[in-house]
Amino acid sequence: MPQDRVRKIVVAGVMGAVSILLGVTHWGFIPWFGGVSLTIMHVPVIIAAVLEGPLVGAGVGLIFGIFSMVQAAVAPTGPSDVWFTNPLLAVVPRLFIGPVAYLVWKALERKPGIGLPAAGVAGSLTNTVLVLGTIGLLRLLPWAALPPIALVNGLPEALVSAVLVLAVVAAWKQLQVGKKQGADL
Repeated sequence: MPQDRVRKIVVAGVMGAVSILLGVTHWGFIPWFGGVSLTIMHVPVIIAAVLEGPLVGAGVGLIFGIFSMVQAAVAPTGPSDVWFTNPLLAVVPRLFIGPVAYLVWKALERKPGIGLPAAGVAGSLTNTVLVLGTIGLLRLLPWAALPPIALVNGLPEALVSAVLVLAVVAAWKQLQVGKKQGADL
């Protein structure tokens, strides 16, 4: 059992480091139209949760949230970044990404070709809904402005998350998805 604990710590550390790397290098932001970016910063959180459980996912979500808050304070890239210096917006929503993704994965684990993308979508939409919901509750934007943001950013982010989670986890766990297995995806 000590090996399980060590593996969980290592996966949390590696996925936390990947989150930070994606943020520092801006590789975690895919340019999108209108000067907006799609983020994949939440993908390591989802992968950590699927691989090692909801607590590891929440831990990596905490790393992601704290990094997001520090990045917004130290090196903002846009006018709305100042909002993310608030831990209610930057940290709290990110704590739920991993546990939600894990629950979806566990419910669909017997069909990894469905379960992994579903976990990616669920984790991504958890991030979108909770962040936008918090923006609305804090009255940073009017509620009417939030659904278009969810459609234009949230849905494409969920799609990208589904593909990345499927590819990474299937390769890592050597899962058979369709007629391909593991790294042959």
